[in-house]
Parts: sequence; C-alpha cells; structure tokens
Amino acid sequence: MTNILQGQQKVLGYFFAIGATALWSGNFIIARGLAESISPINLAFFRWVVAVVVFLPFALKPLIAEREILKNNLPYLLITSLLGITIFNTLIYLAGHTTTAINLSLISITFPIFIVIFSRIIFGELITLNRGIGIILVILGVVTLISKGDFSRILSISFAIGDVWMLMAAIIFAIYSILLKHKPKQLSIWAFQLSTFILGLIFLFPFFIWEYVTLPSVEFDTKTILSIFYVGVFASLSAFVLWNKAIMMVGPSKAGMIYYTLPLFSGLLAYFFLQENITTMHIYSALLIVSGILTANYESKLAKLVAKN
Repeated sequence: MTNILQGQQKVLGYFFAIGATALWSGNFIIARGLAESISPINLAFFRWVVAVVVFLPFALKPLIAEREILKNNLPYLLITSLLGITIFNTLIYLAGHTTTAINLSLISITFPIFIVIFSRIIFGELITLNRGIGIILVILGVVTLISKGDFSRILSISFAIGDVWMLMAAIIFAIYSILLKHKPKQLSIWAFQLSTFILGLIFLFPFFIWEYVTLPSVEFDTKTILSIFYVGVFASLSAFVLWNKAIMMVGPSKAGMIYYTLPLFSGLLAYFFLQENITTMHIYSALLIVSGILTANYESKLAKLVAKN
C-alpha cells in the first residue's frame, strides 16, 4: 500500500513539473515580445505585484499562522527570495532584449547540470563518469548555441550578451532549486511562496523607483497588461507552486528531467507568435544539451542498488 501511495505521489509530482514547465515556457515569449515596450526591472516588478495581489487571499492566513516559523527562518527566506524571485526572473527579461526566445529556453534547461556541480561543491556529492560526460555534452551544446555553430565567435566574444545573462539565470535557478529541497518542513508551501514573493518584491522596489525617476513612463497597452497578467498569475503564482510541489515530491534532479521539455513548448510558441525560425543549429544544440543532461542523470540498476545499501 505504501509503495502504491509513493508511486502515485511520484506521478503527481511529474505532472506538477510538466504543468510548471508549460507555464514557464510562455515567460520566455513575453520576455522577448515585450523587449521594446517595458524594461526588465519594470516587467519583473509588476509581475510580482500581480502575483502577490492574486495570491494574498489564499495564503494570508497560513502566512499569519506561521509567522514565528518565518521569523526563525528569515535568512533562508531572504536568500531564496533574492535568488529565485528577484534576480532569476529579472535576468530572463534582461536577456530577452538581445537574444531569441528559443535561445532563452534552450540555455535555461542547462540548470540541472549546475545542480550536479553545486551539489558536488556544497554537499560533496560525487561526479560519476556519466555525470562528467553529461556536463561536457551540455557545455558543447551551449557553446554551439551561443556561437551559432561558429566557434571562432567564442574567441572574439561576439555572441549575444543575452545568452550570457540567460546562462547566469540558469545558474541562479540551480542554486534556488537546491535551496528548495531544504525548505523547513514545518513551513507550508503557501506561507513560503507568499513570503518569498513579498520579499523578492521588496528587493526589487529600490530599482523600480530608480527606473521610475530616470526612465520614461511605461505605456500600458492591452498587450502589455495581458502579458503582465500572464507572468504574474500563471508564470509566477501557478508555476512556482507547481514546481515547489514537484521538488518536494520527486526531488530537484527528477523534476529537472521534466524541465528539459521547455524548449519544445517555447519553440512552438516562438514560431507561432514571434515568427522565430527553428534552425538546424538549434536542433543540434538541443540534442547535445538534452543528451548531456540525460547522461548526467542516468543511474544504472547496479548504482541504485549500491546507493540503497
């Protein structure tokens, strides 16, 4: 009976991960589509304002009830908020100004490799032969993507800076995912999520004020309003709750396996809404990246048996 329940929990966890990934794919389309009409800081700020307002009626009661737990874990909450809410998403919107939505999604799926690397550095987890080969394949895939297949670009540093910002965002998200695995067990998803949304918004506020004073005001047309609503409700509230549940049920590595489908969703959306072409270079890069991640996460039956014992 216990095995059946565990199996059902894993299946549910995978569905949560798929849902979060599908919702996040639209975030890259909006990052690219609104690049000319709203700044990264403004888009990130209004995104989290919407997320907090919509989430508040559902999570205010748990937030108040668990205020002592929140207070006792404030350093942890500050770090996760800064990385996962403030920096990660702002970097995506910054990257969207100079690179394509397809590139954003392809580079974003490298984060499980950084989980492997940071797990080695922080927790001393061994990097097996499979993981070593996987890391090399992912690096080759990213280099192919960033250089557009022309490796001489790497020497001249002439690739899009947006690709670099997105790579930094992937690193940040890897650290955030590792931190999620160590969320205090007595802290509910609702209180945790709302508190990080609020703290992340507070971190963004000084930069928002600076842009408000120094840059022209944002023109809120229908496209911009609907886009902010999408990233605030679906790509923030819904996706983050689903992703956090997936992390709790199946762990960061297995949830990361589902995240690899992100370029599939983003590629199709970019093709239909942004008229971005899916080239042979994108396909080669995707094959290298996905092959590397699958290789890095592969465990033989013997390895699993040894780990259990």
